[in-house]
Amino acid sequence: MPTRTRVFQGVGALPDVFKDFAIRTFLLLYYNQVLGLPASYVSVALFIALVIDAVTDPVVGSISDNFHSKLGRRHPFMYAAALPLGLSIYLLFAPPALGSDWLLLGWLLFFVVATRVCMTFFLIPWNALFAEFSDDYQERSAIVTYRFLMAWIGGIVFSFSVYTWVFPTTDAYPLGQLNPDSYRTFALVLAMAIIGAVLFTTHFTRDQIPYLMQPDGVQRPFRFRQVLDEVLLALGNRDFRVLFLAVLASSVVLGTHGAFEIYMRTYFWGLDTGSMRWLSLSFVGALLAFLTVLPLQARFDKKVLLVGCSIALLVAGVLLVGLRFLGILPENGDPLLLRLLVADSIIRAYLGTTALVMFVSMVADTLDVQELNTGLRQEGIFNSAIAFSAKATSGIGLLIAGVLLDAVIAFPRGVPVAEVDPAAVTRLGVMDGFVVPLFNVVWMVLALRYRITRAQHADVRIALDRRRKAPAAAQA
Repeated sequence: MPTRTRVFQGVGALPDVFKDFAIRTFLLLYYNQVLGLPASYVSVALFIALVIDAVTDPVVGSISDNFHSKLGRRHPFMYAAALPLGLSIYLLFAPPALGSDWLLLGWLLFFVVATRVCMTFFLIPWNALFAEFSDDYQERSAIVTYRFLMAWIGGIVFSFSVYTWVFPTTDAYPLGQLNPDSYRTFALVLAMAIIGAVLFTTHFTRDQIPYLMQPDGVQRPFRFRQVLDEVLLALGNRDFRVLFLAVLASSVVLGTHGAFEIYMRTYFWGLDTGSMRWLSLSFVGALLAFLTVLPLQARFDKKVLLVGCSIALLVAGVLLVGLRFLGILPENGDPLLLRLLVADSIIRAYLGTTALVMFVSMVADTLDVQELNTGLRQEGIFNSAIAFSAKATSGIGLLIAGVLLDAVIAFPRGVPVAEVDPAAVTRLGVMDGFVVPLFNVVWMVLALRYRITRAQHADVRIALDRRRKAPAAAQA
């Protein structure tokens, strides 16, 4: 696969990176602390949207798996998603003055659903492409690595720019992320960046359509029963089922932690946007992962790297908050604290990127086993099932975070930072630093049950090659 194609396909990671950054970092804070909706209301709306979105994933996956056109199975959906996606996310972050909490909640629910469904029509076909580019055990990891590299480069540039120019520190708003006037500008920048990335990756990967692995046969009409049958067939693959359940468990933790992250940075660590932008140096960790993931994979199986990095990531996540409670870390505002937070973000980015590359590559390997066992290639269904589990359970994570903020942490709304009860900040740190990370053990245990090794995958590839060559040999 040409390097330029790896790069162009990797750009397709950016729309979801931008969307996730916006929703995970700012949406709960904006509607809760700036617009005044209770955190539990916002999290319930986000949970409903994620569940609706998750249900659409296998539908879109099935449709694109069985679609035939001059532009192949995936590209027509990617083109069609661009403008509706940009408009939906703009309106999500630029609500009018509605004068009612219930109307504002309705606006939030409608446009977060629209944003996520439109993203599904781009993301599921785009995700399915990488398994069609190559069937090589190691090259797949290289392709995925480029996707994560582009995601990190684009994500870091975007977040640094947003913190620097869209949410700058001012005399009126020392914490720029709480400035209501900046959100309309943010909405426009976000929408244009997403539309541009969708159209770029779709257009510049068109030349690869003739070379993608395609199923034989005619286009089948869409039926909901067919979607259910295909999902059940995919879940019949034991190793895929293990990965599916691991994502279910991990996404609850990641969803809860992601919702807490901006609160932790703002209230627990006392960072303004000028300081937050330096956390973008976490890209250094992702770059190191990009440079080392293939040599590591040449030595270790994917499962070993996934679980090993995840354990180290768990320890790193608990360590920093623990040191704060032990009184070892510098006080908020000390430049040394910021340097330690940046170092922590670099380490966690390295570990997290390596683990994610292994996980996505492992999903692709299960596709080959599925083809050998059933004769079908189900890239869309496999990736939509993973997306379904991630979105549905990250929705539960958001719901848990909102309920914890209101009912357990008792975090106030719209209160100046200096007036927030220190006890509430302590409870926030305990929840995000200790209670939530411990649940990572569940999905790590599940991941240990994954069975496909390098040698087993090589045997699968040999069997598939023989099967594919058999019709040609018979005709000769």
